Amino acid sequence: MIDSTTFGTISIDGKTYNSDVIIYPDGRVTDSWWRASGHRLTMGDIQPIAASNPEVIVAGTGVYGRMIPDPDVAAALGEMGIEFLAAPNREALKLYNRHVKTRKTAGCFHLTC
Repeated sequence: MIDSTTFGTISIDGKTYNSDVIIYPDGRVTDSWWRASGHRLTMGDIQPIAASNPEVIVAGTGVYGRMIPDPDVAAALGEMGIEFLAAPNREALKLYNRHVKTRKTAGCFHLTC
């Protein structure tokens, strides 16, 4: 579960991270996640997450929602049978915590803008 998120930080299961993170369905967290184009989210950026076979991927698009998913991300994931949800971090936190209770859920969070 994600405990909280503020500008530049996220707390997951009691541990605080200060860089962008990937949360895998098995609970592993990888920090220092970076996208090829910074504030753009592409399939290449989330391929490792998709390869972990989640039912849903929740993308936290930053505190102000400035990380923009490419339009083809949701369609490509949909073809793989993966639901894709993207929202600014506060809303994404709620979505992640709601889905992780009942579904195999992964997440990726951009912690700043």
